[in-house]
Amino acid sequence: MRTLIVSEFITLDGVIENPEWTYTEVKAVPEMYELKGREQEEAGCLLLGRVSYDEFAPVWPSMEEFAEYNAMPKYVVSSTLENPEWNNTSVLRSLDDVAALKDGDAAGTILVHASGSLAKALLAAGLVDRYHLLVFPLLLGDGKRLFPAEDGTKANLTLAEHETYSNGVQKQVWDVVR
Repeated sequence: MRTLIVSEFITLDGVIENPEWTYTEVKAVPEMYELKGREQEEAGCLLLGRVSYDEFAPVWPSMEEFAEYNAMPKYVVSSTLENPEWNNTSVLRSLDDVAALKDGDAAGTILVHASGSLAKALLAAGLVDRYHLLVFPLLLGDGKRLFPAEDGTKANLTLAEHETYSNGVQKQVWDVVR
């Protein structure tokens, strides 16, 4: 069974929406992106919700730093997307399709990037195995949050990795306890 990882930039108060604050409010330091590089190397595929797909597909294919993502299989969970234009992209119509992808024998992790609504649905369905969070030392007060799930889904987590960088950003890697 493949590991499904939800990866997010997140503020201390849990906001994940419109993460331009990651570039405007906190000075970047190269070491904080080590986790992102590792994700790209270990991922066997990228799993996105429709909104994230629509935001990434026109931009990421031309970005050299995302060459591995552009080459790997990509899956979009959507009931309406018909003809994805981003190379090597397939559409999954349900969470059952995601479960089948997890149960498959392909190599590498399944990486969910920046798809908050999908991440909440995956947690509720018991499909999330791990969270990769870069927690920014910001309180935005308003915006879409990753936690809690609207349906009240709860999860026990155990800390697998943690590091704090010179700019105050924290890497937090959490495993879902089953």
